[in-house]
Amino acid sequence: MLKNAFAVIMAGGRGERFWPLSTSKRPKQVLSLIGGKPMIAIAVDRLDGLVPADRVIVVTNRDLVTATAAALPNVPVQNIVGEPVGRDTAAAVALASALVRKRAADGVFCILTADHIIEDIAVFQRTIRAGLEMALRKDVLITIGITPTFASTGYGYIEEGELEEEVDGVKLCRAKRFVEKPDATRAGEYLRAGNYCWNSGMFMWSVDSIQAALKQHTPNLFEMARRIEQHVDTDSFASALEKEYEVLKKISVDYAIMEKSNNILMARGAFAWDDVGSWVALENHFEKDQAGNVMIGSCEQLDSTGNIVVSDGRLTALLGVHDMVVVQAEGATLVCPKNMAQDVKKLVALLREKGSHQELL
Repeated sequence: MLKNAFAVIMAGGRGERFWPLSTSKRPKQVLSLIGGKPMIAIAVDRLDGLVPADRVIVVTNRDLVTATAAALPNVPVQNIVGEPVGRDTAAAVALASALVRKRAADGVFCILTADHIIEDIAVFQRTIRAGLEMALRKDVLITIGITPTFASTGYGYIEEGELEEEVDGVKLCRAKRFVEKPDATRAGEYLRAGNYCWNSGMFMWSVDSIQAALKQHTPNLFEMARRIEQHVDTDSFASALEKEYEVLKKISVDYAIMEKSNNILMARGAFAWDDVGSWVALENHFEKDQAGNVMIGSCEQLDSTGNIVVSDGRLTALLGVHDMVVVQAEGATLVCPKNMAQDVKKLVALLREKGSHQELL
């Protein structure tokens, strides 16, 4: 194991695209959606042998600290930190840099998320280790790009530049540019080009390098990190964090740092990876019946094809239904076409705005 290496897992989202099963009180990262364990527990398990549990830090929502701790009995409870309000990934990264710096001023750390499904764990760990080793030696910010297996329009892409170094079989190249989620034509072009990777949202860097980038591009977040570090592991931490977050604006680490910096490397991740972003992702992880349906729970169908059906106990029966998502869970029912599954988040926002059925959200 690398000296002074930490892993920070971001787990503060609501998982609204998995409503009604995922709610603000029990979001997808603490649910056993795939693999028979909470997704956050699976994320920690895949670090076994790479980073010890006492150097795993989880940044979540303040209201989810208890549920997260229950899912992670081997992670010290003081390592599970609750943000008072969500301010997107740049704020979480700045906070993480303060938490790591308090424990090891010369530390390096990776940023991971709680809702990825990753196979080929040995390859994943080798990729993370290579990035952390590079971060120990050079002033670089490293992101993981996933070798695409199809022309996805659901992910952003990173254009791969010249090779910087190869570490234990992992290629670390200059990142030429970040591109937004493309349309189908452009996604096909990226796939054929061979030098574009999916943007995984996983990173490796040293405390010094990420704080230098924060200082250059978002000085308010750098100053917040330095101030909050003084309160880490003290009784004043929660109140100090709340005060700091009150004045922060939402901004992602990609926009705040990665797209503005000139010391970005991309480690090519040659492992199977899936960002479990909506109900449609279940098709990649559950067997289908002969009609192409994913049926989880008490479900039956007749003359129905290509559906995703999830029931938490009540019988859900489909007749002549095609390419739909049908979910009964937590006292609510969702029915939508599969091609609109990404918009479940918009539906939840509408329900929240109307102020009805808040207990189901």
